[in-house]
Amino acid sequence: MNFGGDEVVYDYQESGIIILPVPYDETSTWMRGADKGPDAILEASVNLEFYDVETSSEAHLKGINTVDPILEKQTPGTLVNAVHDRTLVILEDKKFPVIIGGNHTVPIGAIKAFSEFFDDLSVLQLDAHADLRQTYEGSEFNHACAMARARELAPIVQVGIRSMSESELPYVERDRIFYSHELFYDKDLYSKAIDKLTNNVYITIDLDVFDPSIMPSTGTPEPGGPQYFELMHFLRDVIDKRNVVGFDVVELCPSETNKAPDFIAAKIIYQLLSYKFS
Repeated sequence: MNFGGDEVVYDYQESGIIILPVPYDETSTWMRGADKGPDAILEASVNLEFYDVETSSEAHLKGINTVDPILEKQTPGTLVNAVHDRTLVILEDKKFPVIIGGNHTVPIGAIKAFSEFFDDLSVLQLDAHADLRQTYEGSEFNHACAMARARELAPIVQVGIRSMSESELPYVERDRIFYSHELFYDKDLYSKAIDKLTNNVYITIDLDVFDPSIMPSTGTPEPGGPQYFELMHFLRDVIDKRNVVGFDVVELCPSETNKAPDFIAAKIIYQLLSYKFS
């Protein structure tokens, strides 16, 4: 299925935006189901309106093509390599990649590709969890290690964090982490987060960054997160002030009884594309 369904049909060559689904859930440690996230997002995306009210634009006119999913599951390392290789091809073809997961292991390979392709890259993480464990459950590529691997490749800025283990504290850069409880009281911190970013920015969005009142369908929901417009308008500022070169949306664990989070995830993707290409 193409992102947007029959209303958004472009071939690879004419498309500026490439959606790469990665239905991977092998390293998840609590609620399973992130492997079903990409299909749920694509299914929900059919119901989007493709004229964006906020930006008065139609981002799909840039051309959106959804390529075949990465189905590698042999080991976390082979998955990371597969995502790296496919992402690098998309970048070399001068396309704008959007990776949809899958759990937070998925972006590790993408970040590696972006770090090789772009100079002066930083990674903006929106997440409830720090993901700075050096290894977890026997793997350095566990979803809980995503940002530990990312910071080996590029400077990171962490926004919305409200949960971590004591073992992660030595790896926290205090001037580059913006906790959810601090953001609640001081919205100026969002601007300070942007100040820490380099010119080229890759964004990784773990959907559990949002408060579970609007995004319950994640593997590890955490109370106390920001609401939709607060984070989206922050991301609009990021796109206005920096060169966002790609992003991912991960950790959707779809529910049979509540389809709203699936639609929200699809809307986030299209809204970010609208900010970028309006």
